[in-house]
Amino acid sequence: MRKVEIIGYKRANLGKTDSKRLRTESQVPCVLYGGKEQVHFSAPMILFRDVVYTPEPAFVKLNIEGEIHNAILQDIQFHPVNEIILHADFLELADDKLIKMDIPIKFTGKAPGVIAGGKLLVKLRKVTIKAVPGNMPESISMDISGLSLGKSLKVSNIEAKDFEILNNPRITIATVEIPRTLKAGEQEEEEEEATAETAEAGEE
Repeated sequence: MRKVEIIGYKRANLGKTDSKRLRTESQVPCVLYGGKEQVHFSAPMILFRDVVYTPEPAFVKLNIEGEIHNAILQDIQFHPVNEIILHADFLELADDKLIKMDIPIKFTGKAPGVIAGGKLLVKLRKVTIKAVPGNMPESISMDISGLSLGKSLKVSNIEAKDFEILNNPRITIATVEIPRTLKAGEQEEEEEEATAETAEAGEE
């Protein structure tokens, strides 16, 4: 799993005034929980770039005034207008403690349906995984080489190894859509066959 380091500073004051001051200084008010005690701290907003603005999941190494904590970003709040980070919650990791993360799906292979003129439609790009930190995958690999026209892959097709998938197994992940031109061609062929059968029946 990818790791990102964030350096933080303990907060002496926890009121709204102090939080507002931190934001004007490009600092993010944060809290770390899940360990022996909660830790309130702030961290430079620029250090969140590799955690927030990327589709790849990551474990976070929090260095809070020399104290090291391994964590994940559990929740984050943005300003509704300017998208400045208002607050961030971190969950401290333990080797035997289950965590939940959204893990991206990566596709391998070539779908025969796409080669035949269809279009691969991706309807679900991430799945929610529950596992201990050591078993949390960086990504979920799915082979699309068996997808012909009109066929789909569902959550139930994922092979779970040492982790639990929390999404509904019936949800479609990807499907090969039949293009309109092929649909129209099939419809014309069916109509021609029906017409020929009708003509043959009339001659008989």
